[in-house]
Amino acid sequence: MTGIRLHAPKPGWSVDADVVVVGSGVAGLTVALRCAAAGAKVTVVTKALLDDGSTRWAQGGIAAALGEGDTPGQHLDDTLVAGAGLCDEEAVRTLVTEGPDAVRRLIATGAQFDTDADTGAILLTREGGHHRRRIAHAGGDATGAEISRALVEAVRAAGIETIEHALVLDLLKDAAGRAAGVTLHVMGEGERDGVGAVRARAVVLATGGMGQVFSATTNPAVSTGDGVALALRAGAEVSDLEFVQFHPTVLWLGPDAEGQQPLVSEAVRGEGAHLVDADGHRFMVGAHELAELAPRDIVAKGIMRRMQERGAEHMYLDARHFGAEMWEHRFPTILAACRAHGIDPVTEPIPVAPAAHYASGGVRTDLLGRSTVPGLYACGEVACTGVHGANRLASNSLLEGLVFAERIAADVTAGLGEAGAAPGEALPPEAAGTGTVLAGPKARPEIQRIMTEGAGVLRSLESLQRAAAELARIDEDAATAAEAPGTESWEATNLLLVARVLVAAALRREETRGCHWREDRPDRDDTSWRRHLLVTLRPDRTLAVSTTGTAAFPPVTPHPPTTGAEPRSTT
Repeated sequence: MTGIRLHAPKPGWSVDADVVVVGSGVAGLTVALRCAAAGAKVTVVTKALLDDGSTRWAQGGIAAALGEGDTPGQHLDDTLVAGAGLCDEEAVRTLVTEGPDAVRRLIATGAQFDTDADTGAILLTREGGHHRRRIAHAGGDATGAEISRALVEAVRAAGIETIEHALVLDLLKDAAGRAAGVTLHVMGEGERDGVGAVRARAVVLATGGMGQVFSATTNPAVSTGDGVALALRAGAEVSDLEFVQFHPTVLWLGPDAEGQQPLVSEAVRGEGAHLVDADGHRFMVGAHELAELAPRDIVAKGIMRRMQERGAEHMYLDARHFGAEMWEHRFPTILAACRAHGIDPVTEPIPVAPAAHYASGGVRTDLLGRSTVPGLYACGEVACTGVHGANRLASNSLLEGLVFAERIAADVTAGLGEAGAAPGEALPPEAAGTGTVLAGPKARPEIQRIMTEGAGVLRSLESLQRAAAELARIDEDAATAAEAPGTESWEATNLLLVARVLVAAALRREETRGCHWREDRPDRDDTSWRRHLLVTLRPDRTLAVSTTGTAAFPPVTPHPPTTGAEPRSTT
């Protein structure tokens, strides 16, 4: 228990629940629905509206062994290859074996995937790293929007309590150190306005990613790492935060473009689009057996290398051979986004460049979604289950959120029925937290600039050390700031904390693996680095970084060290 909290007023209102779920994407809403169906009183807290999370932006689809001739074993093999030696094989096996039925339950909930007009079978496509067609999609390229629609409708039909426009602040604990709820700030006027609390017997973080730590990202504006930052302040371990996946094909809008950028789904390449340079040369052919459908880290690196070689700011994705009909029916969302920016992919190649897309690391959990803090769970992008390793396989994210959400719900509801399982009374939060707060409007773009320049696709010892020093300066300046707390300040403070952890981990990992690319350490080093980095926040707000002894995660509960597996620590 670190005793670190955001600087915030004392809660002025509170509600009680059995389970509080923070986040309203596929992971959070699935947990909520399953817990409510088991009789638990659930409150869902979401930062914007119920359907404004990252899930609705997912274009490509959800991966599962649903097609004829495909098997969970083949899906497992592709996932392990993409993860570059750091996947937890048991976690991946859980994902791929439970995945198909989880997708079928999602369909039963109301999600409508694209099907063959004659047979009614689910249409499947390929994406990078997959050797088979196993990506189910909806509305052509609007899979996330359809999944979000179905789950939001189900949550509303179930009468589950929701608190919208609410930024989660910190974890409440009881005297024994067990999670006992959260504090939050509701942005707006009404019955629940300002800082309040949800007291609950279990807390589930499903807050999504942290892409806004970089200047250009596919993530929505709400993805500011709030769940990871909360977990760190609460004393939880986070892992693998250095492995940020940069999506290879994001619509290039110019050198000064910032914020959320339009994604050009990997499914476009899955249907046969080619990556080319300005001369029309397909530079990924010969670079990998799957060419444009290599795992994302390999394609992103291929694009960056070609950009360096040619002195170019972007490459091109050429799908003119699709024709207008295919673009309009298979990729209507992408077509509209391109045309909105003056590009017609039917008649011209699409300018693309990598941008921050997905955090493979996060709050470390076991196979039941339990973190190292009792009563605190995490699932979806905010979590690190071990499934993704050093690089997420395309379209495994929605599946991971779905499968591990169901596992969390089963564990939470089983625990609620056990005698003595309830936590004690939540300790009242202090009137003001012991942490610091940043000046949001000024600090956020500065953090994004530092991270983009020093810890983006290309990293080096020099760039990371410079980023660490600049982030430390911002942190030191914040210690004397008298800024009145507010949403922008809290978000910037969360971004600074996750940025510090990401840079510390990237500095410590002296190799290139998956989506972590160190120019000064270009080789993968299995002997020294086929292991995970674990990070916690000390009471003095410094970071404790340690390594696991092997590629396997230790249990989330306290355990005696085993020979050869004791973490070694550093500051």
